[in-house]
Amino acid sequence: MNQEPIIQVKDVVKNFKVGDSEVNILKGISFDVNQGEFVSIVGPSGNGKSTLLNMITGIDRPSGGEITVTGELVTKMSENRLAAWRGEKVGIIFQFFQMLPALSLLQNVILPMDFAGKYSAKERRERAMDLLELVGLADQADKLPSMVSGGQQQRAAIARALANDPPLLVGDEPTGNLDSRTAGDVFDLFSKLVESGKTMLMVTHDKDLAERVPRRIEITNGRITRDEILTNWAQPAAVPHWATAA
Repeated sequence: MNQEPIIQVKDVVKNFKVGDSEVNILKGISFDVNQGEFVSIVGPSGNGKSTLLNMITGIDRPSGGEITVTGELVTKMSENRLAAWRGEKVGIIFQFFQMLPALSLLQNVILPMDFAGKYSAKERRERAMDLLELVGLADQADKLPSMVSGGQQQRAAIARALANDPPLLVGDEPTGNLDSRTAGDVFDLFSKLVESGKTMLMVTHDKDLAERVPRRIEITNGRITRDEILTNWAQPAAVPHWATAA
């Protein structure tokens, strides 16, 4: 692992205005994540887990504190710089897939490369097909998102998140809308990506999956109440079921 953490969260506070009052969601959160770690963030609903992810990815900004990701101070970037940085350094996987409905799965995966101006047109298509192959969807590449299952959409979303080869993957309940078998396969894919050198930070309410992640950070009432390395976490399956399906 690198000496420099890929994520550094220092004394982060987040407040929201609710009418005439102010609600304190996060109350001085601090932690580091090293390159190549797989970390889950757990805790009761409404405790700021997704808000924290949004601030790490630069979608939202903290009320106080600093966040450094991939060596850059995210909390000080301009919006234009944030967009460019996010496209290059961070792959985001959402609970509700966020696939563009008028584009095929292949086109959805190509899109981040178009925005970032990475690779030639031919290389973009080849890379997108390789990534769809990785997630078992090469034969579905020309289908629209509405023509495939939720699990297939999420796998396509993972391929899209990998399009620009970012060092950091961030998932906000990425298995929340999947059946248990598909959720397990998606989780195994995350684990394989971490084995290949990616860093994964994942918010989840799935207790079984959280038990399978090497490191777990628990947030309760706006504070970190537990940050532990799990010694009994499960290694990923060698081959996901979609790779062997007829």
